[in-house]
Amino acid sequence: MQNPRCHFLILLMKFVSIICFCHYIVPTRGEDETKPVKVDVGIILDFETVVAKVMHTCILLALADYHDATRSAIRIVPHFRDSKKDDVEAASAAISLLKYVKVQAIFGPQMSTQTDFVIDIAKRTEVPIISPATSPLLTVKEHPYFIRAALPSSSQTKTIAAIVKNYDWREVVIIYEDSPYGTGIVPHLTDALLESSTLVSYRSVISPSANDDQILRELYKLNTMQTRVFIVHMLPILASRLFLKAEEAGMMSDGYAWIITDVLTSLLDSVNRSVIESSMQGVLGIKPYVPKSNEFNNFNKRWRRRFRQEYPDMDTVELNVYGLWAYDGITALAKAVEKVAGTATPKSNKVDTRDNSTDLDALGTSELGSLLIDSMQNITLKTGLSGDFRIINGELQPSPYQIVNIIGKGERSIGFWTESDGISYKLTMNGKTAKSNNKQLGTVIWPGESTIVPRGWEMPTSGKKLRIGVPVKGGLEQFIKVETDSKTKAVTATGFCADIFIEVIQSLPYAVPYEFFPFRLPDNHTTPDYDHLVYKISSKEYDAVVGDVTISESRSKYVDFTLPFTESGISAVVPVKDDERKKAWIFLKPLQRELWITTGAFFVFIGFVVWVLEHRVNEEFRGPKRKQVGMIFWFSFSTLVFAHKERVTSNLTRFVVIVWVFVVLVLTSSYTASLTSMLTVQQLQPTITDLNDLIKNGEYVGYQEGSFVKDVLKRMNFDSSKFRSYSTLEEYNDALLKGSKNGGVGAIVDELPYLRLFLNKYCNKYILIGPTYKTAGFGFAFPKGSRLVPDISRAVLKVMEGEFMINTIQKWFGNETDCLEKDGMAITSDSLTLDSFKGLFLIAGVSASSALLIFLLIFLYQNREIFATDDSIWQKLSAIAKAFDNEKEKPNSKSEKPGEGNESQTTTPFAASSASPEIFPNLPSQSPETRTASPPDEGFSTTEPGTPLEETITEANEER
Repeated sequence: MQNPRCHFLILLMKFVSIICFCHYIVPTRGEDETKPVKVDVGIILDFETVVAKVMHTCILLALADYHDATRSAIRIVPHFRDSKKDDVEAASAAISLLKYVKVQAIFGPQMSTQTDFVIDIAKRTEVPIISPATSPLLTVKEHPYFIRAALPSSSQTKTIAAIVKNYDWREVVIIYEDSPYGTGIVPHLTDALLESSTLVSYRSVISPSANDDQILRELYKLNTMQTRVFIVHMLPILASRLFLKAEEAGMMSDGYAWIITDVLTSLLDSVNRSVIESSMQGVLGIKPYVPKSNEFNNFNKRWRRRFRQEYPDMDTVELNVYGLWAYDGITALAKAVEKVAGTATPKSNKVDTRDNSTDLDALGTSELGSLLIDSMQNITLKTGLSGDFRIINGELQPSPYQIVNIIGKGERSIGFWTESDGISYKLTMNGKTAKSNNKQLGTVIWPGESTIVPRGWEMPTSGKKLRIGVPVKGGLEQFIKVETDSKTKAVTATGFCADIFIEVIQSLPYAVPYEFFPFRLPDNHTTPDYDHLVYKISSKEYDAVVGDVTISESRSKYVDFTLPFTESGISAVVPVKDDERKKAWIFLKPLQRELWITTGAFFVFIGFVVWVLEHRVNEEFRGPKRKQVGMIFWFSFSTLVFAHKERVTSNLTRFVVIVWVFVVLVLTSSYTASLTSMLTVQQLQPTITDLNDLIKNGEYVGYQEGSFVKDVLKRMNFDSSKFRSYSTLEEYNDALLKGSKNGGVGAIVDELPYLRLFLNKYCNKYILIGPTYKTAGFGFAFPKGSRLVPDISRAVLKVMEGEFMINTIQKWFGNETDCLEKDGMAITSDSLTLDSFKGLFLIAGVSASSALLIFLLIFLYQNREIFATDDSIWQKLSAIAKAFDNEKEKPNSKSEKPGEGNESQTTTPFAASSASPEIFPNLPSQSPETRTASPPDEGFSTTEPGTPLEETITEANEER
């Protein structure tokens, strides 16, 4: 046992050793923890711009605030580079930062075109690019190392569309600068406007290098158009010049509406105040909403002091949202670096440096970059200075937009817009639209200091009357008739179309002065008369066309039509046939020729199949050849009246006959019903049932002079030499009475309104045939993009739904007669077609063919010994034919063959004695003829015959 003192000394020495070790280790670890870890970050900005200087100051404050707020050993070291507004300089700056500084991330560049260069370089080095670029052409999906730290310009398009829709403007003009910044938003803005049923009537592109005269000429051009709503997407420098010239052109007055996009609105402080006060009053603008808070106010004060320190020679500049996004973006980057720095060393790995490698290959890749991009793609700063700063999948998420009205020296808020709730006057503190407020904007002071919402368009003929072209033609004056006073030269238009137009104009909520101008249709038939009249609108000779003008695809290329005010369609009118009930061969009409031929062929085919199946076992189907051929036709055709007396013995025959009798029953019933209808019901049958018959028969076709129907007939492959044009209903009647052979026509092809008027006058002489080719009907024509078209279209609907339309139709066309009830549909032949009975014939054919095939297989099997001989093929075929022609032996008449087995020998005496009266004295004797008339069934019979006793009993029962 050890001494207790020694044991105590040993324990004491261990304890002291542990204390000394801990005393040595703890200070060492503390020194390592306090040692800072530097992370280099590149920042590329255009320091020649005000926005870059604002962002520069915010970035410095963001890094200072982050280092002061955290005790982390991570130190973000910024390295600023100036891109000098040049894409190549930006790319060169990025390469320099990556190659020499070994930065782990790059904030910037500021412009979208510069960013497009840099992100491709960053992809190679796996260094994330956090950029405030706003171009929607740059997408995170295509560039995995790209993080957008600003809202894309496309995010504001829905806000602009909501404003336009809020004031019920139907068309707008987009004015944008000819640069990547200007053109990027146009497709997205156009789509957003179209979704809200707003049309972009014109896109005005102005070059940043355009002089004042060029801008003024473009504005004068816009002023000649009808649209009075303009959306401006420009940077402040070009926008200032545009609004100065707009004021000079008189376009900042009452009746005009201007909307500016977010960049110009957010940087409004950079626009000269004199320009705002003189030329931008009443303009609406949108910008991302930045909530005001004590933190924001304190930061704004600090920013002003720091900005004056950094740029003491600059005038006072206001803090904008791009600076706030830069502050929040750098803060988010710092937090991401802090999160991932412990898992990777902030350094770059060199890659292959062979002789053929480029400078880009020598940049290496960042170990920290891939971790940083994963962390930055989804990050949130709930207390960001710009609001709820959220980056999801590499994109900054939209915030509410604030809508402002420029008044005096600045702006005032008139409402907000959010993705979920749309337009509203106020927002709650959490950024969502207040539910208690209505979905309206506040009061707006429009250009010209007006509080009346601009209509959005003005008639280009302001102060003048609309020049309305009306066709003058020789007939059909019920639709349009033009008269000119010989003294005053005043032109008046009457008729159905004119009355509808006058009523529509009077129902508009505003006055539209107009006057009629007659357009005489030329006599030259080769001229497209109505098309020529419509083209007068595109040549600005007329402001509109009123008359029986059909809406067509070709005409709609040059003009805009209102909604149609008549029914649509092109059809044909032909004379009515004489009463066919008096014809001698009417009994053939119920079935078409193809159906008659098919029915006859099937009668012969079924008769042949029955003969084949019954020839060997039925005496009725044997005998001389002429008798057998006659039996084929007799048996089949006798089923037509169910008069066949011949009995069939084969089960296969019975199956075929049952199916065929059903087919005959359906055919005869259909024939009877169709013939009865023809003989008892009086029908107005057309001489021609289809327009294609006119082409086949070479008939002449009539149409209305000057109508587009002529072109339709040409597209339908009608011979133009067979066309004849007419102008009046009376000429229609005379031409149809004469017919094609006597200088007339076989049919009149025209639009339904004219044909119904014609049928109303000549009721029982003609009939409408089909098909009806759809058209759009009659409409009023206006210039392309006319603001009157939507209002007049609504007025047309209003008139059509009222009593005025009914009274006008009765006034010009009279009461409809009963004959109109018989038209309106394509009249086809009443004869039954083969298509209606294809199923029946298919069933009958398959049934008969199957029975014939089964019979042949059984027959060949029973005579298989013939094929086993060494005879020639011809001898074998002759033997088979002879075997088929021989009558099949009855089971009770078989004689014993020599050489058969014991079973045969035993059965034969019994069979022979079975017919003897001595064995069955009570059975009546039967003659051979009686036995033959009632043979046993052959179809589907077994190969073994029944016993003689069973056969004899069966025959006796049948005799009884």
